[in-house]
Amino acid sequence: MNTRLPFALLAVLAAACGGALSESASSGTPERPTQTSATNPGVVPTSTATSGNPAPPSAPNAPNAEGVDVLLCDGKTKANFATGTPGNQIASALMNEWLRKNPDAHWESNERASHGLQPASDNKELVGKASPGQTYGHISEQDVALWKIETERLALAGSRVFHSADELGSTVAVSCDMCHPHAENTHPETYPKFQAQLGRVVLLRDMINWCMQHPVRAEPLSADDPRMRAMEAYIYAQRRGKTLEYGKH
Repeated sequence: MNTRLPFALLAVLAAACGGALSESASSGTPERPTQTSATNPGVVPTSTATSGNPAPPSAPNAPNAEGVDVLLCDGKTKANFATGTPGNQIASALMNEWLRKNPDAHWESNERASHGLQPASDNKELVGKASPGQTYGHISEQDVALWKIETERLALAGSRVFHSADELGSTVAVSCDMCHPHAENTHPETYPKFQAQLGRVVLLRDMINWCMQHPVRAEPLSADDPRMRAMEAYIYAQRRGKTLEYGKH
């Protein structure tokens, strides 16, 4: 799966970088910092310690007649701007260029619209609560919002893999949803349990890999493969509210 860049962070950093570049390019020669000598603090020395000759003046920053090159935080997207261009215009132009090169940038909203994802718990009842030794201390609205967003993001990534033969690496163009639309009939709440296909007690991920090797005809995934973790999250998300009954057939 492709890693998606956080738009807000990119825009803020690009604006900051752009503003700084445009300001430095238009300011001319920077002032030399005041230096002090060991024998006479506060006095600017006029010669070097070794030669006795006056120190050469600092070279001014020559303005670039062709403008200023600004590189986006992805390390790839770059554009040239006239000296003095406002930072917000630089950030907007860079992000528009990045979006042009990455037309799939809105995959999360598209995935949510295409495949009904069960929402994660909002945990709002925890806001304002705290207890001694609690990891999060005083729980804020920002905390629970972050938990929900990040949890749903992982489940959405799993939905994307679940519905894509290419993401799964299928050699016969089969994806998981062809047998399990919206993760139906997967019953993650019943694992661990004995599965006759494998002849032993298995976890959900073991059954996922059995399906990967047989109907999907793809390579099995390691337990820490991002696709495995994401698919497990998606399957569990789609069974929200079901009672845990491990071993049930």
